[in-house]
Amino acid sequence: MIKSSFLWIAAFLISFQINAQEFTPQVKAFIAVDTSNIAITNVTVIDGTGGEIKEGQSIVISKGLIQDVGNAISVVIPKNSLIINGTGKTVIPGLVMLHEHLFYSKPFENWFSVGQMTFTFPRLYLAGGVTTMRTGGSIQPQTDLNVKKWIEEGKMTGPKMDVTGPFIEREGYEIPELGFIEGTAEVAKLVNYWADKGVTSFKVYNHITKEDLRICVAEAHKRGLKVTGHLCSLTYEEASNIGIDNLEHGFMASSDLIDDKIEDMCDPFKARKSLMNTNVDDPRMEALMDLLIKNNTTITTTPVVFEPYTGFEVVPGGGLKAMIPQLQDDLQNKYDRAVNKDSLGIELFKKDLEWTKRFYEKGGKLVVGTDPTGAGRTVAGYANQRTIEILVEAGFSLTDAIKIGTLNGAEFLKRQKEVGSIEKGKKADLILIDGDLREDIRNIRKMELVFKDGVGFDSKKLFESVQGKVGLY
Repeated sequence: MIKSSFLWIAAFLISFQINAQEFTPQVKAFIAVDTSNIAITNVTVIDGTGGEIKEGQSIVISKGLIQDVGNAISVVIPKNSLIINGTGKTVIPGLVMLHEHLFYSKPFENWFSVGQMTFTFPRLYLAGGVTTMRTGGSIQPQTDLNVKKWIEEGKMTGPKMDVTGPFIEREGYEIPELGFIEGTAEVAKLVNYWADKGVTSFKVYNHITKEDLRICVAEAHKRGLKVTGHLCSLTYEEASNIGIDNLEHGFMASSDLIDDKIEDMCDPFKARKSLMNTNVDDPRMEALMDLLIKNNTTITTTPVVFEPYTGFEVVPGGGLKAMIPQLQDDLQNKYDRAVNKDSLGIELFKKDLEWTKRFYEKGGKLVVGTDPTGAGRTVAGYANQRTIEILVEAGFSLTDAIKIGTLNGAEFLKRQKEVGSIEKGKKADLILIDGDLREDIRNIRKMELVFKDGVGFDSKKLFESVQGKVGLY
């Protein structure tokens, strides 16, 4: 059905195509809809605001903007509009995800390393419904800035991007792609250099000091930019009190519950053990949540990168065939050796999701991302769809899960007036899904069209274009 509808759309566009933006032939190859006036009719809408799900809706798109949305009976469809029948389908906002990377784990022997996926990952993010993303730290920030620019110019295929600068970190882990500062004096220089280059946020990492963070926050905030962190040497409480805007990985990176925590020192093994030994109802965790809420500190949950080896999927979201053959074999072998052998990891995974949900229900600011690093099982696009599934499986309502993955992210990036929800006057960043998410959240994998600024990209074609290539490009 999707093939025949796309053929009909293509025929229609021969007569009515009006490009709002110039695209190169390489980008045009993935565009299924690019015309001035579009109407998606009789569709179920989850608008991203957290409000009720509405059936029998029509969405009118004009020149890249949402001109109208409402009951199909009352919405006026302009003449010469391309009409897409949404019967049996669902529309949600384009995903806005805040812990993404254009790199992927590529360990060698006993070394942990990452490789830049300049070409495959931007396509995969868009294929998976991500229309806006923030990189959660860059190993090649200039590459990321170039990709952002070329996507905006219509030369590359991918989402809108907010680029984070290089990791701000002191020497600790032997990861060759990380840069290391030797002292606090370097922090301000680093922040201002990359701010001048165009990054919009900064990320501190495992081995920084409190003074490093103070300088980073002060310099970034002077320029209206934000700071996030994957912490270890600093506790969440310390970072929040200093003024960090965002903390990554839910509560998985918290070292707050180590009994003999040494100031400015990272011990990831003690941190993990302390979380494993903490009861899910521990009042210290409740107090920490209250502090973060008081300080207006946003949490990014990244459950997919921690998803246990439980026999469900080797690559969460089903992206094993996207990998080069060597990586497929390697991931499968590692998975077979580890599956259902980490009961403590499974328990901690569930515990972190429970803490994250409580933080949100208390009124905490929660956003979401994927973090394609770790053991290499997290792959752009596939992981983004799987992340929404995990939130629903963890007990978040469907409307809340969509809001966390759309409007909440837009609000953090201060883009909520343009994107993040399906509302009149906003950019037409939408996803057309062939199915009902209320019946099965895994229907989110049935994306047909991903609209970015009113231009509809063929999700399936994007996914297929990089099959067997992730790990090389």
